[in-house]
Amino acid sequence: MVTRKTGPDRRIAPQHVYQLLVRLADIEPAIWRRLWVPGTLTLAKLDRVIQAAMGWTNSHLHAFQIADRRYGVRNDEWGLDGDLLEDKRFRLDDVLGSAIQEFEYVYDFGDDWRHLIKIEQVLQPLEDVNTWPMCLAGANACPPEDVGGTPGYMDFLQAMRDPAHVEHGAMWLWWGGPFDPNGFDLNAANLALRRLR
Repeated sequence: MVTRKTGPDRRIAPQHVYQLLVRLADIEPAIWRRLWVPGTLTLAKLDRVIQAAMGWTNSHLHAFQIADRRYGVRNDEWGLDGDLLEDKRFRLDDVLGSAIQEFEYVYDFGDDWRHLIKIEQVLQPLEDVNTWPMCLAGANACPPEDVGGTPGYMDFLQAMRDPAHVEHGAMWLWWGGPFDPNGFDLNAANLALRRLR
């Protein structure tokens, strides 16, 4: 077996692994994912992990609200980001500490998808087991992008379920076929997460 010589590993070994329960607010039955993420992950990368695990396409802006601070992608041209901190500059270990038990992630400021994130456990890292992002479990399908937030999603589901609904054909065409709101594929979520690595 041929091995390559490489320079020193610049990755920082995580001190903690967070078990997070990510739940989409205001929708029943609950749409949720349980994740393991290393504490060395930046908030910008946590955004990508949530996107992949939930099934979003990362087509819109996002922000984290952790305690009394907001983190996201700054764009000073808009003049709206006065209190927004660059999420790529902060690691989970830096912002969560031991006092934070819950925080919020908002995706798509038009549809306003609020995700409630609970820290279920802080684990010790085991190099070959949990030092990379992974999805452990979940339930229910992610709403389609640009469906109009929670009210639009409820209307979409109603139209898709009822062939006699005036919008059934339009929604079927817009989505491209049937939609299973109960559908969640753990393997597909982890495949999407592996692609991030």
